[in-house]
Amino acid sequence: MFGFCPLASGSKGNAIYIGTKKTRVLIDAGISYSALVRRLSEINVDIRTIQAVLITHEHVDHIRGLDVLSHHLNIPVLANVETAKGIAQIFPMRPRFKLFTTGETFVFGDLEIHPFGIPHDTLEPVAFTVKTDSLKLGFCADIGHVTPIVKRALIHCDYLYLEANHQVSMVHASHRPQVYKQRVLSKQGHLSNDDCAALLTSLAHPQLKHVHLAHLSSECNSPELALKIAQSALDQAGSASELSIAYQDCISRCIYF
Repeated sequence: MFGFCPLASGSKGNAIYIGTKKTRVLIDAGISYSALVRRLSEINVDIRTIQAVLITHEHVDHIRGLDVLSHHLNIPVLANVETAKGIAQIFPMRPRFKLFTTGETFVFGDLEIHPFGIPHDTLEPVAFTVKTDSLKLGFCADIGHVTPIVKRALIHCDYLYLEANHQVSMVHASHRPQVYKQRVLSKQGHLSNDDCAALLTSLAHPQLKHVHLAHLSSECNSPELALKIAQSALDQAGSASELSIAYQDCISRCIYF
């Protein structure tokens, strides 16, 4: 397919497919190889045609399937130095890394990729913008708070994939351990519905076509609540952008170029 599709989004695993006429890549490979094969087949993509995997950070929900994937396909794993070091310590078989520098744009195939730093409790986490033809895509999750770098990177995107992890009151009311609550709510944790809405308000513009709300907590959020809060933000900004949820256990809405 020509476009992109979230294959999995959440604490149990994350992966996104991006494809053009010349280039097919994944952002993260946080589900099993067999699950990647199955979900790609649902959008008529043969996993053997994937040419690279871009990695945001080394947490297991972003790299779970990477060792088997890289072994089977022998494709490059695109990561920054610190993330590559972290992955190499986890997997006995080192993937074939192709290193990028955070903050520096690079080209892979016909994709112009910009990795930018984000606040999260890992070695050197990044999010990505991807340009293809006249379109700009922004993929930003696992982020503790919104920084000026994040806002600058995501400006003028045609499509956005943004974290709406939790509702703060639901985190406090949950039965999760206190250490979990402190981590999620910290500046290095995850983005709340309200923070996502505030970011959306600042990024909304007439050409914004669609927003996926990503990495929703199964216990401390709900799709209905996340959509309601984000929709209110878009309405206040005068945006006609469509909204949908990026799901954990199935592929989400595909965007076709």
